[in-house]
Amino acid sequence: MANIPIWPGSSSFHPGDTPFGFYDFNPDFQKDADRVAKFCSLRLGYPIENVELQDINFYAAFEEAVTVYSNELFAYKQREDYLSLEGSSYSFGGTQVDLSEAVITPNLQPIINLSEQYGTWAGVGGDVDWKKGYVTLTSSIQDYDLNEWAASVGLTGSDVEIMKVYYEPTPASIQFLGGMGYSATGVAGFAQGAGIQGYGVNSFLLLPLSFDMNAIQEIEMYRDVLFSNFTFQLINNKLRIFPVPSVADDGNKLWFEYMLKSDEFCASVDIDPQKVGNISQMPYRYVDYDTINSVGRSWIFEYTLALSKEILGYVRGKYSQVPIPGAEVTLNQQDLLTSATSDKNTLVDRLREYFESTSRQALLERRAAESTARNSELGQVPMTIFIG
Repeated sequence: MANIPIWPGSSSFHPGDTPFGFYDFNPDFQKDADRVAKFCSLRLGYPIENVELQDINFYAAFEEAVTVYSNELFAYKQREDYLSLEGSSYSFGGTQVDLSEAVITPNLQPIINLSEQYGTWAGVGGDVDWKKGYVTLTSSIQDYDLNEWAASVGLTGSDVEIMKVYYEPTPASIQFLGGMGYSATGVAGFAQGAGIQGYGVNSFLLLPLSFDMNAIQEIEMYRDVLFSNFTFQLINNKLRIFPVPSVADDGNKLWFEYMLKSDEFCASVDIDPQKVGNISQMPYRYVDYDTINSVGRSWIFEYTLALSKEILGYVRGKYSQVPIPGAEVTLNQQDLLTSATSDKNTLVDRLREYFESTSRQALLERRAAESTARNSELGQVPMTIFIG
């Protein structure tokens, strides 16, 4: 039987002793590497029992434990900060940004981006231009196919979204005040139209506002009763005009504003390889070991022990029985593997629960509960009765 290497009792870490070398040059990692190796060997039974591991096995487990802690930490941070970082640049001048130690404050940019889309459809702003078009009215023709209009200007009807049709008449207030506000008779005419009655040079009497309102309503009712009231229906890009255009309407243009759906899509999609577009592009690198506090390092030590148990279990599975004078010793491979699996799962679950309990939502809920409890406690304080 081959000679099985065992733990010699001490070690001396040097950069390059770990598989990936993520933390090899960190002074704190270098100091703790040998300490962790000794801790794990003692927990595995050394020196009472031989431990069939070498220092590089403990170093590999230590590096993996730090990496698992880093991954769990940044997976939690990604869930917390993704909405604030989506679409942001993770590279400036060819240098990648590292937000591992940055404080991310929630911002309103996602809400602003969404409000711009609402603004486009509401016609109060947005990030997509509205364009103008028109159809030429023809007497006795009530229906107009906007797909034909789109084809005539080099567009496809499926790409056009009609946003507004200009069928409204001139506001009655404009007509009442004489266009720009001044009638042909000058200031006196405007004053009379606006409800100001003249009594000689520079002498006016301001009539009640109800006079203006009644006059504007009279104009609107006059037009509703005596004039044609134009309106429309827009169904499946078919524009129907009410009433049917007459000979007097021949050649007139009915204007409308429209938006291209392709423009809206392009405005909502930002194709930039230097911006965060998915969770895997979040600019979080490996954690700096020297920034991990005692709580985090304690978890890492325990996880390193669990990994060391797992490695030792696989080693002892290869040498399931070791001959000794007059008998054989059966090694505890299955016990080590079962314990290692249980310990790893328990530690990861405990870490995730800890992160979730310190999430922004959980902390705000806790603060609200504390505020409620504090107010309840203050409500039990006797109120002083003042006698004057």
